[in-house]
Amino acid sequence: MGKSLLHRNASKDRVIVFGRYPIPGRVKTRLIPALGRVAAADLQRRLTEKTLHTVRAYALKHHARIELCFEGGSRERISRWLGYGPVVSMQGEGGLGDRMLNAFERAFGTGCERAVLLGTDIPNLGRGHLEEAFDALHGSDVVIGPSTDGGYWLMGLKRPVDVFGGIPWGTEKVLEGTLELAKRLGLRTRILNPLTDIDTLDDLREWRQGQFHKGPYASVIIPTLNEEESIQGTIEKARDPDAEIIVVDGGSRDRTRALAEASGVKVLVSEMGRSVQQNKGAGSSKGNVLLFLHADTRLPDRYLNHVFETLMPAMTAGGAFRFKTDARIPLIRAVEWMTNFRSRIFHLPYGDQALFMKKSLFDSVGGFPERPIAEDLFLVQRLLKRGRIRIAEGEIITSGRRWQHLGVVRTTLINWLIMAGCCLGVSPEAMAPLYTIPQKVPGNQSPISAI
Repeated sequence: MGKSLLHRNASKDRVIVFGRYPIPGRVKTRLIPALGRVAAADLQRRLTEKTLHTVRAYALKHHARIELCFEGGSRERISRWLGYGPVVSMQGEGGLGDRMLNAFERAFGTGCERAVLLGTDIPNLGRGHLEEAFDALHGSDVVIGPSTDGGYWLMGLKRPVDVFGGIPWGTEKVLEGTLELAKRLGLRTRILNPLTDIDTLDDLREWRQGQFHKGPYASVIIPTLNEEESIQGTIEKARDPDAEIIVVDGGSRDRTRALAEASGVKVLVSEMGRSVQQNKGAGSSKGNVLLFLHADTRLPDRYLNHVFETLMPAMTAGGAFRFKTDARIPLIRAVEWMTNFRSRIFHLPYGDQALFMKKSLFDSVGGFPERPIAEDLFLVQRLLKRGRIRIAEGEIITSGRRWQHLGVVRTTLINWLIMAGCCLGVSPEAMAPLYTIPQKVPGNQSPISAI
């Protein structure tokens, strides 16, 4: 009889997922001292995705509806990150109890007969826990899944009732206060088995059995060749507590290497060639994400927030920034527009847009192919076979010296010829002479820049 009742009421079931949009510095704040602000946000992201995977598996089997109820972000950003299947709503104003009650009232107001609300910080949540919770609502008014810190990871109701008023949120008395209130209201209560949510470093260690990534979130790799005029400014804009900076020098004859060392970053020496230099930097990196930065390019403020959010959606292979130069010459604004158009529409950014991707994916595609020119184009083509290349909202500023040296029209035509040749399968070695003159520009190692 219980099974037939479950089937009859399945379409009236609602799973409400209460979460927070992972903005670095605003989520998992108690873990920031140990993990860093971006890695803490990344943990929030992974826990949310894991929870939603479990919820979707339950909903698919039992025909339940899902509502994602978020704090922070926007419906557009949340849907881009997690997909467009579930209903997305914002938690709204008020305390946690008010927001939870509003979510339940909204669910029951649209015809729901049983609703379960849970958070996103429970890594050991399984489909069986949700099945148990909904089944328990047959004979109970309130179902609670207690957490080991004195709160609860799940609340289930079959009618809108206020069991949240006056609860001391954020303390060890949350569960105790909720049970007392339910008793005063004469509600039949069912308690499930406790689970641990991830709020503290001890919780994280217990879940990961003492193992978690302690390195930087990102490694910024800067290949250099005679860049004494720009290297220190580039390094300063790239500094971030959650990033390591690696300068890979290809045999500079000026003070580039000395200035980089004086800046306190890691400096490696390599054979000349941007692909060789960048691969060497990647090989010695410790970050989960790699960002390849030209030595004459300035990153935007809080650039790691842009990197983190750009890489969040599923099927994302990599990203880059919007393009802008510091040049003030005729037609350069048209070059910027064409570059950004090409990047967004055709997903073809290039090196001076600061390419970034997860290190695991970079390694799996073999890194940069060792080519004399257009190594960034070839890497992008490899990445596109694994997913989409997304363009971050932030804007980098790159030096306009190449266009000033040769002129906008001439430089752009050379770049177009090389890009077309690479796409048509022409050997990069055969096309290298096309860029003999541009290579005389100080520090310039590759022709593919703004196309």
